Amino acid sequence: MKYVLITGGVVSGLGKGVTASSIGVVLKACGLRVTSIKIDPYLNIDAGTMSPFEHGEVFVLDDGGEVDLDLGNYERFLDVTLTKDNNITTGKIYQSVLEKERKGDYLGKTVQVVPHITDAIKDWIQSVAVIPVDGNEGPADVCVIELGGTVGDIESMPFIEALRQLSFQVGPDNFCLIHVSLIPVLGVVGEQKTKPTQHSVRELRALGLTPHLLASRSAEPLLESTKEKLSQFCHVPVENILNIHDVPNIWHIPLLLRNQNAHHSILQQLNLLSHATPPDLQQWTEMAESYDNLTESVRIAMVGKYVGLTDSYLSVVKALLHACVARSLRPSIDWIAASDLEDDSAKSTPEAHAAAWRTLKVSAPEALFSVCLLSIVQLVSWFLGDLEIVGVRGMMLAAKYARENNVPYLGICLGMQISVIEFARSVLGWERANSIEFDAQTPNPVVIFMPEGSRTHMGSTMRLGSRRTLLQTPDCITSKLYGNSEYVDERHRHRYEVNPDVIGTLEEAGLKFVGKDESGKRMEILELPSHPFYVGVQFHPEFKSRPGRPSALFLGLILAATGKLEAHISRHQNGI
Repeated sequence: MKYVLITGGVVSGLGKGVTASSIGVVLKACGLRVTSIKIDPYLNIDAGTMSPFEHGEVFVLDDGGEVDLDLGNYERFLDVTLTKDNNITTGKIYQSVLEKERKGDYLGKTVQVVPHITDAIKDWIQSVAVIPVDGNEGPADVCVIELGGTVGDIESMPFIEALRQLSFQVGPDNFCLIHVSLIPVLGVVGEQKTKPTQHSVRELRALGLTPHLLASRSAEPLLESTKEKLSQFCHVPVENILNIHDVPNIWHIPLLLRNQNAHHSILQQLNLLSHATPPDLQQWTEMAESYDNLTESVRIAMVGKYVGLTDSYLSVVKALLHACVARSLRPSIDWIAASDLEDDSAKSTPEAHAAAWRTLKVSAPEALFSVCLLSIVQLVSWFLGDLEIVGVRGMMLAAKYARENNVPYLGICLGMQISVIEFARSVLGWERANSIEFDAQTPNPVVIFMPEGSRTHMGSTMRLGSRRTLLQTPDCITSKLYGNSEYVDERHRHRYEVNPDVIGTLEEAGLKFVGKDESGKRMEILELPSHPFYVGVQFHPEFKSRPGRPSALFLGLILAATGKLEAHISRHQNGI
């Protein structure tokens, strides 16, 4: 197994994840099989209990793993299906070591960071690296490892030491280290400064790791003199100084690396030149350049709880992008905080309230408009008024607006549950209909806690991972968008569900549940047949969306927003 390690220096948020993904794309284009591992030095077992404001979205894998959003980048860029073990955390490592200690596996030895923690890290990396993730048998050729955080962080020290040992253990021909660093420009001087990178590399070398390549992040392309200075003081050949400057869209990053012969430097270090072919990135080039040339756009209102940090909905944004590009459109996203739509905000923040409603209702002849209402499953309850979580009322108002005004609507996870609550209140007249998550004393609990859920533990206790949904009828929009399939396998992350006891009443009033789980008791997909596109899903279709292969439901939303849904379905029904 060959290893490519990506580390970061100077500051966090440099784009190590995109860099790692792009390197994987280039190596894959050279005919090599690639897998990925993300190391997160935090003590959490996984990302499942972390606030979106703290760490961005929680990406869910087929096996139910709740992982860092960078694994979403890996899956989208490399078109692979990763496992929860592809995300290593300090919590996981210490948990595994302490479990062994309790069993007596260490035979009375004093358990220490070195060698026990470092050995556990090495063993984990080497065992996960050989697991196939691309649908083929046998291990991959190259494993790309991203070490989260910044070189010098206290919490990452055991991982640095383990990786140093790994590099020595596998030998120089099987290990390539790429250090991502920042080249800032001071506004007054206007000079590209290399000193932060010099210090970062010096610290990395002091820890026993020497970079073979530097990936320098900058706003503008690096000057040759800057590269020469980096080479001189960081002991890296000039040809191995890569520059990842700002580009119109991230699909250009693999092309940027290819154009700088990054693949040649990496393959040479790994002694793979004889096994690789010249990188074939024709389709990737067409995708990146075609997006740059798009002129028409579709407007999408994103109503949610965590819109203050767009990374909270990263996969949703990417799924919208994939669907829009498939229709030769640019997504124009209006972010609306659900709480700003609520009546209380009209008193406390009238300007924000007015702006939110103005954005939701805006519709000019040349501006196509749709509503994508969604929210992340709640782990921390923030309450307002009569025990309703902040933003819930606003989401209901947005759902009602979309339903009553025939605006295309896609509700995801809590977004689906919100549409059920709103329908029960507005159409059935159940004024206090609610989810017991928000009102445990509601007389009309239309959304209930799942029987198998845990009320005492938060981590990994939701309904997680890929689950099968059986489509109940071919005569529905969802079935047609999925190619008339009898079932779909999508990823889930929820602990509440629509109450099966009220399904009959809801359906009699016009709300149809066209997708159910294999037991037939758990509602997965709802539609409103009298509406052009009003769809709610309990699962998260965004997690399986890929460039060039958009999610069926997101594609349906964009088609409905552009008035082309019926024509698209008709063509596909007729086999055109």
